[in-house]
Amino acid sequence: MKRVKAACIFQTLIFAQKPELGYSKERSLQLNHEEIEHYKAVLERSKTKYQITDEAEQEDGSIIIRVRKQYNDKTDTSEYFN
Repeated sequence: MKRVKAACIFQTLIFAQKPELGYSKERSLQLNHEEIEHYKAVLERSKTKYQITDEAEQEDGSIIIRVRKQYNDKTDTSEYFN
């Protein structure tokens, strides 16, 4: 019989505003940072273990983050976050 001993998800997410809205780069960065903070708050509220491994601002005002997060709360993921 097999079962999952540990599981983790690695994601690359891009936070970007729609170009047709015509925001300046500074405004786009501000909105994207706010959206990232909201994303983190949702993860915290749901008690999802996560780690942001990289965060990079792009020239167009978008932000790319790489996140490692817990797959579910039934498996031990400590080996992924050490």
